[in-house]
Amino acid sequence: MHEMQVTVRFCETDALGHVNNTSYFIYLEEARVKYFETLGYSMDVKNWSFILASTKCDFLSQGYFNQILTVKTWVSRIGSKSFQLDHEIVCTQTGDLIAKGSAIIVYFDFGKQESAVIPDLLREGLNQNLNSKI
Repeated sequence: MHEMQVTVRFCETDALGHVNNTSYFIYLEEARVKYFETLGYSMDVKNWSFILASTKCDFLSQGYFNQILTVKTWVSRIGSKSFQLDHEIVCTQTGDLIAKGSAIIVYFDFGKQESAVIPDLLREGLNQNLNSKI
């Protein structure tokens, strides 16, 4: 499982004083990018191999300005051309679950503009984090 922390900025909250729902998708995107980096994929847009096919987030509790959140990411499914990452966002101080999310990522050949089979080296890296939520 991959973990990263984020401190909620004031601009990520809304008029009700809690983290705005759109901010959670930004946290999940950052977690995905950081996870890809652990697999050896940098954010080089000229050599990027992934597209986001689907994403969702369930809001279970409220987050607030200046709260430190931990975003946990793991692989829950690997197909031939796509895989699913699952996420939990928890309050770092209390461990309370704030939100749960998921994303389906397609391995994509931008030159051909079509999905492609996940290469063996990437599949190996994904398998190391398959269902590794404890």
